[in-house]
Amino acid sequence: MHYHNKKDFLHHNETVAASTVKEAIFGLEDGIVSTFGTILGIATATGDTQVVLLSGAVIIAVESVSMGVGSYISSTSEKAINERKLSEEKHEVENYTEMEEKEMEQFFIIDGWPKDLAKKMAEVTAKDTSLMLKEMAYRELKVFPDEKTEPIKNGFVMWGSYIIGGIIPLSFYILLPIDIAIYASVVGTLVMLFVVGALTTKFSKRSWSKAGFEMVILASLAATFGYVMGQLLI
Repeated sequence: MHYHNKKDFLHHNETVAASTVKEAIFGLEDGIVSTFGTILGIATATGDTQVVLLSGAVIIAVESVSMGVGSYISSTSEKAINERKLSEEKHEVENYTEMEEKEMEQFFIIDGWPKDLAKKMAEVTAKDTSLMLKEMAYRELKVFPDEKTEPIKNGFVMWGSYIIGGIIPLSFYILLPIDIAIYASVVGTLVMLFVVGALTTKFSKRSWSKAGFEMVILASLAATFGYVMGQLLI
């Protein structure tokens, strides 16, 4: 991957929120795969377009809301847990300063700082409660106090991306006779999954072809399961 200026670096792009990207990709992929596998099984089992469309619509409506709410609850729960951890760590920093200073010194040594310098750095850090808390937060708790969390936004992103993903395989049954739609849905959906997988590499250094094929393989497993279940129910 070639970088032409600092704007090409992901960590300099403030408009890119990792959590939002994660929710969008997860929702899109899950919407495609869940709907694709389920309606494929229903289509091969019933051969009835109306049943397929009704089932697909119900799946998308219910699961999109469920995934959106789940994303919101997950984000708020994680935020609450992290706030409690920070509150407990603040209590330790304020009331067990000497013990926390020694712990901070060990963290610096583990990071590779010379022992004498690590001791001095820990002494300086311990004199500032807010600095000490920040250092202990990400070194011990693996929590970033200044990290922005947007549970409501993430929930809506998950909800919307799931709907978009679900509509992709279902659209073939709206436009085509069911015998043709089954095959068109399989081919079209797998192509879209490859595209989605490839697009995820915009935010990473992974090979676009590897990411695309990985997405297709995982989705094929879900589709196969849906097809088998549909045949068993005939």
